[in-house]
Amino acid sequence: MQKPVLSFKELEASQLMLAGGKALNLGRLSRIDGIQVPEGFCVTTAVYRQTVTKSEVYQSLVGQLKTLSAGDREQIAAISRQIRQIILETALPAEVSRAVAAQLSILGEELAYAVRSSATAEDLPHASFAGQQDSYLNIIGSHNILEHISKCWASLFTDRAVIYRIQNGFDHAQVYLSVIVQKMMKPETSGIMFTADPVSGSRKVMSIEAGFGLGESLVSGLVSPDSYRIRDGVITGKQIASKQLAMYSSQEGGIQTHRLEPHQQTVPALSDPQIIELALLGRQIEAYFGCPQDIEWCLEDGVFYIVQSRPITTLFPIPEAADQVNRVYLSVGHQQMMTDAMKPLGLAFYLMTTPAPMRTAGGRLFVDVTPHLASPDTGAAVINALGKSDPLIKNALMSVVECGDFIQVASENHKLPNSLKSNENTDSGLFNARIEYDPDIVPGLIQRNQASVEELQYNISAKSGTALFDFILEDMQELKKLLFDPQSSAVIMTGMDASSWINEQMNEWLGEKNAADTLSQSVADNITSEMGLALLDVADVIRPFPEVIAYLQQAISEDFLDELTSLAGGREASSAIRSYLEKYGMRCSGEIDLTRTRWSEQPHTLVPMILNHIRHFSRGASRQKFEQGRQEAVNKEQELLNRLKQLPDGGQKAAETKRVIRLLRGFSGYREYPKYGMISRYFIYKQALLREAEQLVIKGLLQEKEDIFYLTFDELREAVYASRLDYEITGTRKEEYRLYNKLTPPRVLTSDGEMINGSYKRANLPEDAIIGLPVSSGVIEGRARVIFNMEYADLEEGDILVTPFTDPSWTPLFVSVKGLVTEVGGLMTHGAVIAREYGLPAIVGVEQATRRIKDGQMIRIDGTEGIIEIL
Repeated sequence: MQKPVLSFKELEASQLMLAGGKALNLGRLSRIDGIQVPEGFCVTTAVYRQTVTKSEVYQSLVGQLKTLSAGDREQIAAISRQIRQIILETALPAEVSRAVAAQLSILGEELAYAVRSSATAEDLPHASFAGQQDSYLNIIGSHNILEHISKCWASLFTDRAVIYRIQNGFDHAQVYLSVIVQKMMKPETSGIMFTADPVSGSRKVMSIEAGFGLGESLVSGLVSPDSYRIRDGVITGKQIASKQLAMYSSQEGGIQTHRLEPHQQTVPALSDPQIIELALLGRQIEAYFGCPQDIEWCLEDGVFYIVQSRPITTLFPIPEAADQVNRVYLSVGHQQMMTDAMKPLGLAFYLMTTPAPMRTAGGRLFVDVTPHLASPDTGAAVINALGKSDPLIKNALMSVVECGDFIQVASENHKLPNSLKSNENTDSGLFNARIEYDPDIVPGLIQRNQASVEELQYNISAKSGTALFDFILEDMQELKKLLFDPQSSAVIMTGMDASSWINEQMNEWLGEKNAADTLSQSVADNITSEMGLALLDVADVIRPFPEVIAYLQQAISEDFLDELTSLAGGREASSAIRSYLEKYGMRCSGEIDLTRTRWSEQPHTLVPMILNHIRHFSRGASRQKFEQGRQEAVNKEQELLNRLKQLPDGGQKAAETKRVIRLLRGFSGYREYPKYGMISRYFIYKQALLREAEQLVIKGLLQEKEDIFYLTFDELREAVYASRLDYEITGTRKEEYRLYNKLTPPRVLTSDGEMINGSYKRANLPEDAIIGLPVSSGVIEGRARVIFNMEYADLEEGDILVTPFTDPSWTPLFVSVKGLVTEVGGLMTHGAVIAREYGLPAIVGVEQATRRIKDGQMIRIDGTEGIIEIL
């Protein structure tokens, strides 16, 4: 056995697997000049492995745990209980007992010690494991300390620790435990210090919590602590709590809780000079470790001691910048209705596609809007333009600007992006169209895009090796031409301007809100809404064949389309699904990330939606729905024109409105097509790169072809060119991606790390109302269905869909629901556009909607006012 016991000062940075994260950090802390750490040692993981894991029964039980999911709580509890019993009944080797006794003789046999767990998967940058293993305080005597070492080992298999590892993807058999034995302090005051604000994310704001006695009273939640905030060495906030209890060490061992005298309860736990001194120590520790820290400290006889320091794992990362200029970053995911983390290859392709000054952080994309906000001419224009689509973003940006000194006003003006320029219409009520209506424009744009994609599909098939990468880079120039074609952009912006003009003018002239919502129903050339209706047609093909339906209702294999052909009606069903996939199979949830699994790659994703359509709709529903929406739009147009003609200058107003309605209905459907063309190309690129990845697997450079998703485009190209790749890169990136997936990106992020999501400013709301951005008119009551994954959507007619965000892949669900609520979105994002076209009342941008609204609750949503009420 390796040396079973190591003092803190003996620990090396490379010994994580021997000492665990907590012990390793204590060893590093003890080397920092000016930082006091209570002396101690650790019993290494080698002892744990030699003593515990050799048991065949232990190995068998751990193997059983590996087969369970976090929801199997009863089985987890039963197996974990058996493992803990095995560990507690296993005697420590004699050499370990002697080594512990030798360390205690050096430190002081008569002293009290804290015995604490230190797992190899603990206090890491991507997983803190805080509170998952047990600690024991004020343990006196060698025999008691040895007994509590076994108890710490056993705590590796408490129910909570096992479930945490399952949820975070850690292998139970690969996590080992070291045990820390550390001199017990008898502090007057203890607490926790965060070197970055854990709530706002600001790296410049420190947060200190303090209470009397041992810190256990704070960690356990027994006492509300004093709270102090420090920025740039200055105390900016102080909240003194009524600290009724405190924990202290008992002379006989263990911990006792004392009730404080009334006059003690509101005495500050720290003086101002002590707060500043502690904050300086925190900054020193943070600088040493190179990232914000969560620090446990105590104060004894006027000296601060550090008993633990670990990375704060919940902070959203800050985009890298080459300078120290204050910057403001806008979330792209909130604009694209895709706030999930993206893999490196997906990020690389999006960055190659867009001309915007983008940065990456936390697996997400952000646009640096600092130059626009700093420019005297564009600052207000940018905020107002973004606010029209998403008031939360406007409010968040305003809060940054109103800070006063964060953004330095630029001496020169910055050019406003065309996408944010508003259309200037005259006071007379006339509409200034960016492009006049021509029925041939949109079909021409679509045909040009289709022909280009077909040409790409043909030409790329012959490319391989580095020639493939050169070809993709060349073709992406064609993609950009199509995406940013001036005529295409003019069509899209004219459709959006027309919608705004109609809403503004009908409200002014007729007192009618959101008139454009009804007029936008069943417009032509919307590839995404057509996709939703087309799946109803697939359901019509399958509907007459009960044998096919029965087969689809069972757990189906990945090659179910081939298996269908042996059933009565199976050929027709298979052909209908394949035809659908040929046109729409490149789509999926989170489709702007090239690496996401497409419907063509996993066709069974569509099956629940098809079955849902068969249950809840009759034959011909797609045509009925489209025609119903079209007729409602026609009727609304006629109604508005008739009312306008009754007004002064009514003839002119009606004629102008009729012209703008034609622009709205002729152009607004095209808005979805450029993205469809982009996603079509992305899928072709992906298929070609996966073929190349198969060669890397054959050469032994990758374990599986999907590992290329964790490389950037340039890294993948280099790997193909040089036939060389450091496999640790993909392993590290996978860990980062797992971490990023747990984080929630803010709408606005500053270079200080401050996360700003904004808030709605409204008055006279119903009691307990939940508010959001109204994007599609109407009031509807129904059952809330809170859904995170469209594959598991079980919807009944009249349900209201509540979800974090939607993108085009969710459109087939829209035909089954009566209303929509999302946490993310704006006036012109996908969910809003399709909801209006389908005539669904919709509210987007509802903070934490999936937490505040429970699945199955009856709710009322008002898509005109943006109000949700739980009934």
